[in-house]
Amino acid sequence: MSVHKEYKKITTKRLFDMKQAGEKIAMLTAYDYTMAKILDAAGIDIILVGDSASNVMAGHETTLPITLEQMIYHAGSVVRAVNRALVVVDMPFGTYQGNSTKALESAIRIMKESGGHAVKMEGGEEISDSVTRILSAGIPVMGHLGLTPQSIYKFGTYTVRAKEEKEAEKLIKDAKLLEKLGVFALVLEKIPAKLAQKVAQNLSIPVIGIGAGAGVDGQVLVMHDMLGMTKDFSPRFLRRYADLHTTMHKAFIQYINDVKSLDFPNENEQY
Repeated sequence: MSVHKEYKKITTKRLFDMKQAGEKIAMLTAYDYTMAKILDAAGIDIILVGDSASNVMAGHETTLPITLEQMIYHAGSVVRAVNRALVVVDMPFGTYQGNSTKALESAIRIMKESGGHAVKMEGGEEISDSVTRILSAGIPVMGHLGLTPQSIYKFGTYTVRAKEEKEAEKLIKDAKLLEKLGVFALVLEKIPAKLAQKVAQNLSIPVIGIGAGAGVDGQVLVMHDMLGMTKDFSPRFLRRYADLHTTMHKAFIQYINDVKSLDFPNENEQY
C-alpha cells in the first residue's frame, strides 16, 4: 500500500507545507532515465542528481572529479523521466566556491541545459555570496551542511561532523544564515542526531538528513547503496532495502552459462 499523499507535482512550496503538516519528505539519488522513471512512479518526493555519480557511476574515489558537463548530462537524463518529483542537481566542486559570478553561470547552465528544478550547494557562510547571487536569478537552492564530501581533503576523513561544540555552533549559525538567505531546504550529513533535531526545530524550511537521525523533516540515501548494489560501503546510517548485487550477479552468471551451453536462445526466442 502506498503511504505518500497524491500530489500532482512536488514544488519547493509543497515541501515547506509538508514540514508544517509534519509529513516526512523522502529523497533518493538517481543518475539515469530508467532508474529515475521507476523512482518517480513509486512516489518519491525529491530526486537528487548527486555528485555521488562521481563514485557510483564513474568509479572515482571522491566526488571532486565530476564536471559540470557530466552533472548536466546525468540531470537531463533524470529530468526526462520525471513527472512528479522535484529534481535537485548538485553543483560540482569548483563551480561555485569563491566566485559568485562563476557560481551563477554554473547554476544557469544546469537549469537551462538539464531542465532541473533546483541546485544544491555545500557550505555555509563561506559560500553566502554565491547562494545570494544564484537565488537572485530565481534559481532555488538547497543547502548542505555537516559532512560536506567536496571538502574531504580539508577534513581528511568521512567521520561524523560537529561533535565538538565549536563546530556545532558554527553549523547552527550556518543553517540559520542559509535560511535567511533564502534556501528552500537543507541537507544535514553525518552529524549527531540531537544536533540535527535542534536545527530542524529552529528552522522553518525542511531539513533532510543522511546519517543525521530521525528528528529531521526527511531522509536521503544514495540509490545504489540502499538497493544493495554497492558492497564496499556500509556506514551505520545505511539501510539496504534489497540485495541487487546478488540478484544481478546470479542473473549474469545464468545468462553466460545459457549462452555457452546453447540453451539461449531457444526455439521460441528466435524468428
